[in-house]
Amino acid sequence: MTPFRLAVVGAGRAGMLHAANVRRWLAGAELACVVEPDAARARQAAAELEVPALPSLEDALRRGGIDGVVVTTPTFTHAELTLLAAGAGVHVFCEKPMALTVEECDRMIAAVEDAGVVLQVGFVRRFQPEFVEARRRIEAGDVGEPMLVKSLTRGPGLPPPWAHDPRLSNGLLAEVCSHDFDSCRWLAGSEIVRVYAETANFKGEERGVRAAGFYDNAVVALRFASGALGAIDGTCPADFGYDARVEVLGSEGLLVVGQLPALALLEARARGAGTVPTWSSWPQRFEQGYREELRAFVEAARTGSPPAAGGADGRAAVAAVRAANRSFLEERPVQVGSEVPA
Repeated sequence: MTPFRLAVVGAGRAGMLHAANVRRWLAGAELACVVEPDAARARQAAAELEVPALPSLEDALRRGGIDGVVVTTPTFTHAELTLLAAGAGVHVFCEKPMALTVEECDRMIAAVEDAGVVLQVGFVRRFQPEFVEARRRIEAGDVGEPMLVKSLTRGPGLPPPWAHDPRLSNGLLAEVCSHDFDSCRWLAGSEIVRVYAETANFKGEERGVRAAGFYDNAVVALRFASGALGAIDGTCPADFGYDARVEVLGSEGLLVVGQLPALALLEARARGAGTVPTWSSWPQRFEQGYREELRAFVEAARTGSPPAAGGADGRAAVAAVRAANRSFLEERPVQVGSEVPA
């Protein structure tokens, strides 16, 4: 079988992780090139991955021989790059968040549908084995009807500087908690219809963040169309390490994904220290999921089957994030889908 040739767009942390997975793990696929406008970073990526590094996606598409692209650039570039790839008849794997606005998501979905190519969004938890098993058990009715779904993400370190500005990123609720919005919706099996959010900034000033509107902690209450309730909390930076867990309370039982060991008291401080080890980073926590999502993307592109996390799923998370941002700014609950277009 001819290898499925992928171009990874962006040589940051996520881009290099995906590129390495393509080269070292993804059977039937081949890393064609990396796209990176920063010359120094491009040279480093080319040397490490032993593939050409090109300055733009246009250059990569003109070069030819590409079946799919993996978009890992800042959120505000996702729509433009997806439209460019779809216009060239190339399949698209787009890291979360899918885009900045629902309107951008709609343009991306229309473009891939018109081109007849696959769009998969990088919701890695849908491919991590324990999350997949939780979904299977819920669908099988093992815990009854979901009544309450709770999800949390706590990440070490600050997000990249561009993401400090909510106008370019939609803030922590998008850059960190997109996974939580998607996980809650996916595991509840129902659309998020209303949100109420609160945010706070505890560490930004001491770490030199000057962007207006920056926040490093958030909590969101959710209501689903099914009548179920949900809760999300996110923190970045959380200096003790990386933490991602989900709890689903059903009418007949409880599922907990990513539970920490049962202790009467747990103290976690600096990464790698403390009584109970925590994950040091998201690539470590979701190592298998990152591999599986690319395998699933290539399979969907080759077979024409719907991706496990498609444009509609990415759009739903963006819509919920936009509503949550409006909620904390206006200090009130907000119906999802009622947010003012950007």
